[in-house]
Amino acid sequence: MSCCCMRAFILADNQELTRFALEGLIRSRGESNIFRASDKAGLVELLKEHENAVVLLDYTMFDFADENQLLIVAERFALSQWILISDELTPQFLRRVVYSSHQFSIVFKDGPLRDVRDALDAVSRLNRHISQRALEVIINQQQEEEEQHSILTETEKEIVKAIAQGKTTKEIANERFSSVHTITTHRKNIFRKLGVNTAHEVIKYALRAGLVDSSEFYI
Repeated sequence: MSCCCMRAFILADNQELTRFALEGLIRSRGESNIFRASDKAGLVELLKEHENAVVLLDYTMFDFADENQLLIVAERFALSQWILISDELTPQFLRRVVYSSHQFSIVFKDGPLRDVRDALDAVSRLNRHISQRALEVIINQQQEEEEQHSILTETEKEIVKAIAQGKTTKEIANERFSSVHTITTHRKNIFRKLGVNTAHEVIKYALRAGLVDSSEFYI
């Protein structure tokens, strides 16, 4: 680990123009301890040397397989802070990252420059900054899921939970003292209302909507 008091900044962005702009912005703030990483392996090596670094990452242009890999690296280097700067981040990704770790700030490349400045100000105070646009994306998805959740009847919600717990149509019918035909009809209505085609998609919905806890999920 580096014993230098000056905090390091790691530019993990494979767009040359963006790296140049970010480096200029960081230097304008009086910072000069700046490094570049072109892939995940190089980023990890730099973090070993500078465990409390600020990482400016374009997730969509880097070689992380998924958000799980990203969160694992961030957890491994718990003193680091991350500013995610990307063109497009899905609502699911944003929610997972924001709710899983306070190490992450979120801004968009096509957003105003002040968002990046605000994020740099926040990490200098060991805080994080979530841009207004990112907050709106997260809130809008939550509202959509709540509206979707409300379209299911109480019986349908119970059946969704049973499906997520790995129960068969026959098992659900027996538990509810119903016929297999009735449960099959409920399943078709649930699939139609949720706009899904498979039980796996129903399970993902049940987890997102909080109908089941991950500990109840049938594997």
